[in-house]
Amino acid sequence: MSSGYNEADISAGARHVHRALASLQEELEAVDYYNQRAEQSDDDSLKAILIHNRNEEVEHAVMLFEWIRRAMPVFDEVMKIYLFTNQPITEIEGQLAGKSKNPGTLGIGSMK
Repeated sequence: MSSGYNEADISAGARHVHRALASLQEELEAVDYYNQRAEQSDDDSLKAILIHNRNEEVEHAVMLFEWIRRAMPVFDEVMKIYLFTNQPITEIEGQLAGKSKNPGTLGIGSMK
């Protein structure tokens, strides 16, 4: 069982999300470790292995992001706004600011 719960009596769904978020954090840390080590390596064969390992950790992290997106609809809503666009991120946020300040919308406006 995963540790680090902030509340004692949470649902199974909340425990699953916690596990996914904790695992995502660990995968991202591994990406960072391998990336730093690869950048500093002056041995080409070791560097290639470290880059390969980093890329595997990226794959794991993205798989977790996708699971989280499916499990928490707010991630799906926000990802649809910010991901896979070439527009500057802060411009997207600026365009959305003020469109909706309803509780639960995170100020992102209508999803239509």
